[in-house]
Amino acid sequence: MLGCSSPKTSYYRMSASPIAASATTNHSMRLMVGPITLPASMDRPQLITQSGANEVQVHEYHRWAGSLKSDIGQVISSKLSQDLGTSDVWNFAQSTQAQFDYQVLVDVQNLDSSEKGNVALDVLWTIKPSSQKVSVESSSKSSKNPAKSHAGATCKEGAFTGRSLVNESISGSGFDSIVAAQSRAFSKVGDDIAKRFMSEGCRP
Repeated sequence: MLGCSSPKTSYYRMSASPIAASATTNHSMRLMVGPITLPASMDRPQLITQSGANEVQVHEYHRWAGSLKSDIGQVISSKLSQDLGTSDVWNFAQSTQAQFDYQVLVDVQNLDSSEKGNVALDVLWTIKPSSQKVSVESSSKSSKNPAKSHAGATCKEGAFTGRSLVNESISGSGFDSIVAAQSRAFSKVGDDIAKRFMSEGCRP
């Protein structure tokens, strides 16, 4: 008697351009992206789609190759590297780096993905200077011979926050198209964060 076989499991990851290595790290702003926080309903290995106003589907045989948090961090890190022109950007989920100038905390409030519609994002983010940078800048202000921080420019004092509301159309059908749209949506979040960096005077 032949046994019943389970459906084949497919694995997905968001697309992000690799962060190019820099020839020099002098005057390069160092950024740590993460931790990333997600709603409990989204923080799981399976892909989730919106199937109705109050109903979601958990796709048991369509899963993240790594983790959703890690993929989001990678997409945003890649976009910040491109927009700000620095290779010193690390994804918290994949790095043990302890020396950085600014940390970007990302809180995903909502991620709705409709199989026949669009990806809707609501993301809160906070940019804050590292404790090392604050210490250097404080000592610089009180010293007759100010020490220079690693960053090529200094942002306004303290942390600052922002919110990204993104709607990205899904082109095509299937889970590949959904994940591609999610990648583009989180890339736009990276754009928003980079613009805030520049508007606050944080330039490499």
